[in-house]
Amino acid sequence: MIQSIPFSIKSFLFVAFLIVLSDQATKAIIVSNLHLHEVRPVFQGFFNITYITNTGAAFGFLAGSDKWRHIFFQIVSVVALGGLLYLYRSSHSRSYQLFWGTSLVFGGALGNLIDRIRHRSVIDFLDFYIGSYHWPAFNIADSAITIGGVLLAWHFLQITGKES
Repeated sequence: MIQSIPFSIKSFLFVAFLIVLSDQATKAIIVSNLHLHEVRPVFQGFFNITYITNTGAAFGFLAGSDKWRHIFFQIVSVVALGGLLYLYRSSHSRSYQLFWGTSLVFGGALGNLIDRIRHRSVIDFLDFYIGSYHWPAFNIADSAITIGGVLLAWHFLQITGKES
């Protein structure tokens, strides 16, 4: 059952701001303390801090340095941000999943958009692996987008289940 909660747009923007702040702060620490492609093992055989850049979308999808690709990703990000604001403001059901999902995705998308504007790529540094099998490196913004996406899927599955 979906519980309706009175989260305001100010609360939504505050959570998104905290995501952007933590994302940009961690990226600044990485940029100021590591060289590009430098690897610092944290848990041998499982986790490294690795400074890389990604000109594509999630997990390097459509990576490259093409000027139009860069503009395309900026436009898609701005449209997605507008869509998330619209979704949150216009929803009649204010569930915890909707609030946290939209806030996290919005903050993560904004954090990565800031990178695309400032650096023409996204800074990634969290590198999980087992043996020679690496998960693509990611950052705080990517984590927020993933968790938020799962929460939004949960929200919409609850709505769909309620209507059946």
